[in-house]
Amino acid sequence: MRYDSEHKSETRKRVLKEAARDIRAKGPGGIAVAGIMARAGLTHGGFYAHFKSKDDLIAEAIGTMFDDARARFDASDAAIDPAAALNAYIDFYLSPRHRDSRERGCPLPALSSDLARLDPVPRARFGIGVAALTARLSDALDRHGIADADVAASSMLSELVGAVSLARAVDDAAQSDAILKNAAAMLRHRFDLESAA
Repeated sequence: MRYDSEHKSETRKRVLKEAARDIRAKGPGGIAVAGIMARAGLTHGGFYAHFKSKDDLIAEAIGTMFDDARARFDASDAAIDPAAALNAYIDFYLSPRHRDSRERGCPLPALSSDLARLDPVPRARFGIGVAALTARLSDALDRHGIADADVAASSMLSELVGAVSLARAVDDAAQSDAILKNAAAMLRHRFDLESAA
């Protein structure tokens, strides 16, 4: 049976959503194509109708993760005031909910340590996502009046990712919460966001 291009596109999106969830939860090396295809309602044999290889699937799923992250940032950036947008993003990113939902959260803390071991195609896609997210932060910081907004955005993103990574890694709930709370407070202080919080 032949399907139209819209059906194929929707099917591909389902597969990518399942792959993104698995990659966040298990890392790129822990995914199984057969399981992803089954959860998407397809057979393993249909995989090659959508992707050239497992690396192609991983790269495309990473793109899907960054599309989701961009949508979240765009929703917080809908506020005209850049300080309010930055505060909303910090609130989301450094929340216990984000920390506790690795399978739906930002791909940066979930994948940063794994990507160095992957092939160039997924790494390149990851780099594109990092650059795009950094540019969005830079734009908001620039509109907020922060000098050297590109450098500041890179620093902010690194601190956000590092705080979530550490908060996920420690075993003590109070320590984990403190990592998130302290990082949020310091980011707000350093980027003059406290009055808008």
